[in-house]
Amino acid sequence: MDSARVSVEQLKIKISQAGLPKEIEEKLLNILQFSGPPTGGGAELASLISYVEFVLALPFNKYSQDILDINRTKQILDKNHYGLQSVKDRILEYLSVLILHKQSGQENDFHAPILAFIGLVGTGKTSLAYSIAESLGRPLIRIPFGGLGDPASLRGQSRLRPDSEPGQIIKAIQAAKVSSPVILLDEIDRVAVEHRVDIMGVLVELLDPAQNQAFLDHYLDFPYDLSQVLFIATANNTGNIATAVLDRLEPIVMPSYSDGEKLVIGRDYLLPKTLKESGVDPGSLTIDQTTWPQILRPLGFDSGIRSLSRSLQTICRKVARKKVEGEVGPFRITGENLGEYLGG
Repeated sequence: MDSARVSVEQLKIKISQAGLPKEIEEKLLNILQFSGPPTGGGAELASLISYVEFVLALPFNKYSQDILDINRTKQILDKNHYGLQSVKDRILEYLSVLILHKQSGQENDFHAPILAFIGLVGTGKTSLAYSIAESLGRPLIRIPFGGLGDPASLRGQSRLRPDSEPGQIIKAIQAAKVSSPVILLDEIDRVAVEHRVDIMGVLVELLDPAQNQAFLDHYLDFPYDLSQVLFIATANNTGNIATAVLDRLEPIVMPSYSDGEKLVIGRDYLLPKTLKESGVDPGSLTIDQTTWPQILRPLGFDSGIRSLSRSLQTICRKVARKKVEGEVGPFRITGENLGEYLGG
């Protein structure tokens, strides 16, 4: 018990020196004061320490310094994404309004709709969110909603439960180390059917500026200000998204890629990136121009580029293995030997 008292006293010192908002500091000190030395043994003490340490690691009043340079944003979008001009234009317009409000000092009064990229798999929804975060200089945390079945995983669980833990939203804030990250709500249309109503209710609270400035995570048991978070959502379609959530979104429909666009993306964007990731010298691999159509459509029409990316990864892995096994190259992919490189 003496060691427990020492641990509690150490926590009090940490809290007092952390520079927390006054109301949070008082709340934590009161918890320690009125709980007294833990009586449930090591598990209770560990739970108390874990809670306090988590709160101390939250970035209260810490915000990233936005890079407000629309030309830089345009360059990043063009560097990372081929085509999609209408989508890029909409992003640039959205960020231009954000920049004007920040420059005028009125960003706290600006509540733009949440960008929501709607489109089929592989059309670039998620990567656009990363480009927006890169252009602003903000960290991005992705929260996958595919198959999400428990709203408590977003909102956290009460510390009265032995298996309690914070929700994914507050975990994202802690991981980002600032209270103004980009949080990507990925595939919000794919939550478990039986919990959709409850999860959509949490989404409304997250995306509504009148509510997210005091978001309550049940593990924290005090409101946290999410008003400076830039939320971005993605979905395959809007059919499974509640009307109340849609009202707070600005849907941007992702167009399908033509074969001509896929060829440029594969040759000039995906292949160099995949070669680098595979450790293969770009000069040691060439793909015949006449072979690309077979790589673009291995199983027929595909609106996105995910299967194209997988095919190029398979080819590069095969080349990497050949090099490690002693073949010198250069390696040339033709219609005749493509099956050797794309085979299982």
